Amino acid sequence: MSINHLNKPGRFWKGNLHTHSTKSDGCMSPAEICTAYRDEGYHFLCISDHFLERFNWPITDATQDAPDGLILLRGAEVHAPANSHDELWHLLAVGLPAGFAPPLADEDASQLARRCLAEGAFLTIAHPEWSGLTLDDAAAIPEAHAVEVYNHTSAVHAARGGGSYYLDALLNTGRRINALASDDAHFNIVERPMADAFGGWVMVRAEANTPVAILAALKEGAYYSSRGPDFETVRQSGGFLEISCSPVDHITILGRGSRVERIHGKGMTDAKLPLDRFNGDWARVVLTDTNGAQAWSNPFWP
Repeated sequence: MSINHLNKPGRFWKGNLHTHSTKSDGCMSPAEICTAYRDEGYHFLCISDHFLERFNWPITDATQDAPDGLILLRGAEVHAPANSHDELWHLLAVGLPAGFAPPLADEDASQLARRCLAEGAFLTIAHPEWSGLTLDDAAAIPEAHAVEVYNHTSAVHAARGGGSYYLDALLNTGRRINALASDDAHFNIVERPMADAFGGWVMVRAEANTPVAILAALKEGAYYSSRGPDFETVRQSGGFLEISCSPVDHITILGRGSRVERIHGKGMTDAKLPLDRFNGDWARVVLTDTNGAQAWSNPFWP
């Protein structure tokens, strides 16, 4: 994995990969969701309804509902028994075919994950803090592309929206896995139906806003996750990392244990930080703006 993926040809496209509609337990129709995200400036969306028998195994394809300027990726939140707490597994699979078969009665999470991957999906371990996942849980899904570093609905409904510590713990085991921020929106707060939407997203670097190009870039790791700040360019050169970004107050490189390089200021838009202490191991960049909103690069190995 290379931080230079953020500079590949193309541009950044904004999207959300985790959302639920009235096809499962969401409170808005696919058409309403598509319009809402397009109006918020999103370029792509996956309506990832719960792939469960009680919802008739939906692989929601809202292409016909997509307004101009928004493309749809087909996918679902798939489930298998049982994680370390004897609760249902939640795996986000983006890029599933319309005819994806329901799980067999004896299919465990590892087998279901491999089947999703065989069908070409971008696979993410969902809301690790909300689920209280252990490292043994993640070891059962060794081929997953990413883990949610932030899940907005888990933050809104349960104050457990994080995933950074889980991501770092996986990286410390030698696992090569990326980060993902998402909404997981259900639109089910009556007083404020959009309270669990537009809170976490990905910015994917691709030459075109098409399902094929976006899915390929996701699998390549050519994206960052955000709740506000934007990366513009990130270049590794001569033992340093050069970063340009939207105005932020903190630019931080994190690594194993307490390893960190940082710079603080007010409205900073660039930084050049040394990578010496991360050599031979992993590192990742976090931007924090004046409101405390963060953006996360994917991990890289200097």
